[in-house]
Amino acid sequence: MEIGIDSFAALEMGNVKSSPERSTKSINQLLDRIEHADKMGLDVFGIGEHYRKEFLDSAPPVILSAAAARTNKIRLTSAVTVLSAADPVRAFQNFSTLDLISGGRAEMVVGRGSFTESFQLFGLNIQEYDQIFSEKLDLLLSIRDNEKITWSGKYRPALNNQPVYPRPLQDPLPIWLGVGGTPQSFVRAGLLGLPLMIAIIGGETHRFRPLVDLYREAGAKAGHSPDMLKVGIHSLGYVEKDAQKARDVYFPGYAETFTRIGRERGWPPVTRSRFDEQTGPLGAYAIGDAQEVAEKIIRHSEALGGITRFSFQMDNAKLSHEQLMDAIEIIGKEVSPIVNS
Repeated sequence: MEIGIDSFAALEMGNVKSSPERSTKSINQLLDRIEHADKMGLDVFGIGEHYRKEFLDSAPPVILSAAAARTNKIRLTSAVTVLSAADPVRAFQNFSTLDLISGGRAEMVVGRGSFTESFQLFGLNIQEYDQIFSEKLDLLLSIRDNEKITWSGKYRPALNNQPVYPRPLQDPLPIWLGVGGTPQSFVRAGLLGLPLMIAIIGGETHRFRPLVDLYREAGAKAGHSPDMLKVGIHSLGYVEKDAQKARDVYFPGYAETFTRIGRERGWPPVTRSRFDEQTGPLGAYAIGDAQEVAEKIIRHSEALGGITRFSFQMDNAKLSHEQLMDAIEIIGKEVSPIVNS
């Protein structure tokens, strides 16, 4: 199983005044963490895409290209590319260029994202979000599979025998579909034969099994081989030498972040008891010591009928750069070997 990290390039959580100097420091520390993950033998590092004050990841391919120059083996991916807000031609060109820079290590995870700022920012109608995403995904896949493209749709000017360059080193460029919890998204991924990356940020992982079964059934009916129908998980996680310390360190920043987001979305405030449920045996969060976290990842895989990738989302909880570096080392040296033993 591939083990990786996903980052939202967090500047700092809460109501703080950002500055160019703080942003510069945060970006450089993030690049240090990606380089460290490569040295620790992790398989993949993903950068999200947001348009909010507290994140610095509105241009993931730029960050990933900088990381490509400092790494050798680790795969570099979006987590996710908010395709509704992007021009598929430019998105493909950006990641194709990243693939050339990295020597064939680029991937895309495309999705609709979990925030809505991009719709207003780019003048999109949020009431048409699914139609926009479906059309743009169709164009992106057509560009990936054809050097010259003839295509027409509602949300972008038509293309008539138009070549799209540069082409990536990998053929084809890996494109995963990032999903939350809607059955339609799982079925769509199966019908298209795309690898599936599930964002599980709460609840019990085994409850996603019926949706994963839908994905695999749709893929099989569409004639896709089982080896194409990969399943990955993106989930909150953090590792320390001491399991209780990991939970105690992670909780305060987690509670602040999700309580703040909850006020925007009508969620109840975060409680420690609910957090402890999520870090327990059946909960989604992979937070604890190396053995505990590795065992939970294995249970996640068994619950979903087998997964091929697990990515930790760690940097949303006011953890220091040093704490994150230590966690990456534990994941690479201890967690991954247990999972893959």
